[in-house]
Amino acid sequence: MPCCASLLSPLTASLQNFYSLAEHGKHETFYCREMIVTEERAKKPAARIALMLPRFSRYGGVEQYGYALAEVLVKRGHAVDFLCARQEAEAPSGVHVIAVGRPFGPKAGKLLWFIARVEMLRRKGNYDLSVSLGKTWNQDVVRVGGGPLPDFWERSERAVAPGLPRRLKRLLRCLSPANRLTLLAERRQFSPGRRVVAVSHMVRDDILRRHKGMPAEHVEVIYNRPDLERFLVPSAERRERCRRDLAGRFSIVLSEQAEAAEREAPVFVGTASTNFLLKGLGPLIEALSLLPVLPHLFVAGGRHAASYATEADRLGLAGHVHFCGKVDDMPSFYNALDIFVLPTFYDACSNAVLEALASGCRVLTSSANGAAFFLNPASILADPGDAAVMAGQMISILQGAPPPPFVWPKDIASGVEAFAERIDAMIAARRHFFHV
Repeated sequence: MPCCASLLSPLTASLQNFYSLAEHGKHETFYCREMIVTEERAKKPAARIALMLPRFSRYGGVEQYGYALAEVLVKRGHAVDFLCARQEAEAPSGVHVIAVGRPFGPKAGKLLWFIARVEMLRRKGNYDLSVSLGKTWNQDVVRVGGGPLPDFWERSERAVAPGLPRRLKRLLRCLSPANRLTLLAERRQFSPGRRVVAVSHMVRDDILRRHKGMPAEHVEVIYNRPDLERFLVPSAERRERCRRDLAGRFSIVLSEQAEAAEREAPVFVGTASTNFLLKGLGPLIEALSLLPVLPHLFVAGGRHAASYATEADRLGLAGHVHFCGKVDDMPSFYNALDIFVLPTFYDACSNAVLEALASGCRVLTSSANGAAFFLNPASILADPGDAAVMAGQMISILQGAPPPPFVWPKDIASGVEAFAERIDAMIAARRHFFHV
């Protein structure tokens, strides 16, 4: 992006200067109170592993994954240091959190500080393996949960109104120093010789297309995996109970019988998002207004719903679009639905779609969602912004037979345990190579 060339040079120079410093850091005295080995870790573990992510938290998709991965690695006998900027949750037993803090200032400065400080800790820590879950300067393997930034930009900008709003969005993204620093980190993470674990086949394909020198065999796919013991296909009794509970929350009357057409059970459509614009709530509401019989839409999560509620009223959906806020019992939410729709403009691999599938829901999502890998073509939207096509596909799916119980394909690696096994294999291969 030519307009940003002047911003890239100082950021590149800052990181290169830091990299030189870190290379020679082993010859300098370095004090870090958090690096002291405690008595409970005095026994020699199977390996010393560094996990790297800006936030140590149990809130947020990648943060929850990082927390669970740390927990699993400790149970496998490893010593785990979690290198982060902020600690927002208590660490599991055996996990050692090292928080480097966040300086006051712009986002780019905070990101640069995190990358530099974590790189220094990584080098000083003499780890057997370092695992990045975000943007870092060096690592042995990086798990990519969001895909290359340019692909996110290209797809997600379609959620913004065309014309001046979209051009302004492009300009602001281009001018952002934090984005330039992110692109720089990605070029290092996806350069030849690096090891990458992608969260979906879509993300893997994006990486290989965007970074031509990256060998395909160096990019492995390990999906997220829903808790199949928590998300289950409901019995008829449970489904009815969940529907009545959800209807009762919004004073929706469900008929006891459905002999007459005017008393047929209403269709319950669900979606879930923390970003209504990106996840296509606007086109979904428009699509519902085009259906011959108005369904009820239940929206889990998200903020700033007022404009969408106004739009629903304008389209004749008053009393048919219900904002649930944060939903703690998502299994019951899915069990109440006739169809789950996520017309996202970009999602590396939606956990909500996988959970809905495991719960026995009919599902409709877009081709810009990595989770679409598990759906048949009739359940995939080519253009999440085309409300008319979306309405037609919803009708076809609702008129078809319910989907069979979802069974995870045996040949598709998934879950935290699969990644932990990959980490164990990398450690074993390294020790064999160096005869440790």
